[in-house]
Amino acid sequence: MKILVRNLSRQTTEEELLALFKEYGDVQYCKVVMDKATRISKGFGFVEMPRAGEAKAAIKQLNAREVGGNVIRVKIAEKSKTTDT
Repeated sequence: MKILVRNLSRQTTEEELLALFKEYGDVQYCKVVMDKATRISKGFGFVEMPRAGEAKAAIKQLNAREVGGNVIRVKIAEKSKTTDT
C-alpha cells in the first residue's frame, strides 16, 4: 500500500521517515521528494508497505503526529489520474 506523507520538515531525511514507518512493519520503499535545483526537501514523501494492515495502522498512528517540529499528514496515496485520448 502506497502512503503519502505531507507537511514534513524540510530537514526530515529518508532515514528518519523510514524509521518512523518501520515501527509498524516492513517498508518496501521510502522517498522524501526533493527540489531538483536546490536539493532541499519539498516537504512531502512516499512510503510503501506491503501489508495493508500494517500500512493502515501506521497511517492511523502517524497522522497528525508531530515530527521534526511539524504536524505531519499521512494518508493512502491516490493513484495518479491519466487520460486516454
